[in-house]
Amino acid sequence: MTNSRIAAVDVGNDAVKANFGKLDSSLYIPNVVARDLEDRPVIGIEDLDEKDPLDNLHIRVHSPALRENNAIYRVGNLATKTTNSTELDPGSYKSEEDQTLIMLFASLALDAVREKNAQSAKNNVVEANYTLGTGLPLREVKEGKDVGYRSSLLGSVHQIEFLVTPKYQGMKVNLKFDEVKVYPEGFAAYVNLVMDNDLNIINKELIDKQILIQDIGGLSTDIAVIKNRNVDDDKAQGFNLGVAESLEMIREEILRKHGVELDSRRDVVDIITRKNDRHHIMVKGSRTNVHDITDRILLELAKKQYRFLRNVWQRNSQSEICYFVGGGSAVLKDYIKSLNNKLDGFNIEFFEDEEESIWMMANAYYKLISDFIRKNEKKTHGKNQEQGKKVEQKTGSSK
Repeated sequence: MTNSRIAAVDVGNDAVKANFGKLDSSLYIPNVVARDLEDRPVIGIEDLDEKDPLDNLHIRVHSPALRENNAIYRVGNLATKTTNSTELDPGSYKSEEDQTLIMLFASLALDAVREKNAQSAKNNVVEANYTLGTGLPLREVKEGKDVGYRSSLLGSVHQIEFLVTPKYQGMKVNLKFDEVKVYPEGFAAYVNLVMDNDLNIINKELIDKQILIQDIGGLSTDIAVIKNRNVDDDKAQGFNLGVAESLEMIREEILRKHGVELDSRRDVVDIITRKNDRHHIMVKGSRTNVHDITDRILLELAKKQYRFLRNVWQRNSQSEICYFVGGGSAVLKDYIKSLNNKLDGFNIEFFEDEEESIWMMANAYYKLISDFIRKNEKKTHGKNQEQGKKVEQKTGSSK
């Protein structure tokens, strides 16, 4: 794995968050795709290379892992501007969706074509090897779907061709995986709580506690029960409910009531979480409050999430604290805190830094895959030393 670059990728329902190399680069791409034509029209095509590739990501993806192979997509910000864009549907399995792989491949390809990584490109083709750490919801790992997901990535070449994309137009990336580790998301969150980027133990007081981690995503919610530094598989629970459905309801109601069509669920999240003009939109040029819509729908979702917490805590009464993580937690934080204050008063904790909560999984996968590589290298080094001693002994005895 000497020429293999580390990649830690969290394909979240809202966005892909990815860390690369020795944390020398990272990427954030909204998880939205749209089928497209090879020669998409661009106003001011002669100025294309002056634009940001992240805002104009246009690719063809060839991979035996995909159901629809060799298709062309707009990805991320560019896809949000079309009428046929798609986001992952509530009830779907992340491990079985082409969109998950398209977003994963797009993020890796963008890293691979960056100037310092693509210096060895021949005929505009970059050969890129990665050691990947990623994850799936707990319920999918419990059902064994991580095995098929991992095998679909290993042993094949996945090619991404940049079409009408600034700076990289005409370049192709051949992706190969030297190793793929798929972690349950709840356990990853725990690792991020107790380990820093140098793999040193932090928050020692959490190490031997029984804790809950409620990870609210777009499509699902996982509650991991951590005992003796491991996820208790029997007690951990996954629920087929995230924030995506509620965000879609808010989007539809804003359209019905105000005649304003928001491009994607990403726009709804921005309205709910931004620092200035929160819960406001522009209607015919006038700043308009939509708090009545967002409050009602999000409060209903918060009540359901709180019910999940209450039921799991009742079955695990010796738990000492529950940490709320994931993009959905950032959206529901104020509502869940308010409910908890009025009702049970559980010992719960949110990350006040929303960026930390949103990047938690990608950071955790980076720590886990780095730890795997370190242990693997140590093992290999030990074997080499042992073989060296045997050779010396044989050589010595033959003299």
